[in-house]
Amino acid sequence: EKEIKYSNNKRRNSYPLCSEVVTFDLSLNESRHIMDNSIFGAVDQFINNLFVKEDDALQQTKQAIIDGNIPLISISENQGKFLHILAKFLHILARLTHPKKILEIGTLGGYSTIWLARALQKSGQLISLELDQHHADVALANIAKAGLSNQVKIRVGNALEELPKMKKEDAGPFDFIFIDADKEPYAEYFEWALQLSRPGTLIVADNVVREGKILEENSTDTNVVGVQRLMQRMAVTPGITATVFQTIGGKGHDGMALAIVNEAV
Repeated sequence: EKEIKYSNNKRRNSYPLCSEVVTFDLSLNESRHIMDNSIFGAVDQFINNLFVKEDDALQQTKQAIIDGNIPLISISENQGKFLHILAKFLHILARLTHPKKILEIGTLGGYSTIWLARALQKSGQLISLELDQHHADVALANIAKAGLSNQVKIRVGNALEELPKMKKEDAGPFDFIFIDADKEPYAEYFEWALQLSRPGTLIVADNVVREGKILEENSTDTNVVGVQRLMQRMAVTPGITATVFQTIGGKGHDGMALAIVNEAV
């Protein structure tokens, strides 16, 4: 049981499923902020305990990311399960007509890659684009440990250069496209995703709320501006049904954008 003590406002909250005790001596506003973050983490852990069972491959992937000095910005456990369910749902809908194909823009250490690849048909394929060779090497090792090497291919290079090549190679269309890379060119990634899609393709872009900073009209943060451009582009793109949902958890306040292609674009 986690017990959070507030010396100024005398509030105490207990969260089951946690074992440590955290004590704060902060102002009212500061303590409320810490309380909120603690709740997010506790709820995340509650959900993970119920629904997310990480096996050795996923746990080893997380450790390999740490050992490889790769930024700790992978999706959370429950977000991985969420992506897996989305991809598997599309597989169920399409299993009688098309082999499953998934495109991931941004491999990092392969954590989300494993979740997505596990939703593939046996004959399906996932292509993941990664700029950093070191990240790709770590991811490939993790994917091999997960027994998915035959279904996953990592292309190393600038995604804005690789995506046009894939279009010329007729690598698509993909049933599911996950965008989780550098945020500044998110709108361009989305445009290429549309070109590699088909009616029924689901496109998901991660990290688009950014602790509410998307509301800042004159932001100078290139990451914020990048996701703002994405949302504006999605809002005026014909032939898709799109929305954004917020996520609150151990990784803080963020969100994912979803778009379903409902007409040829």
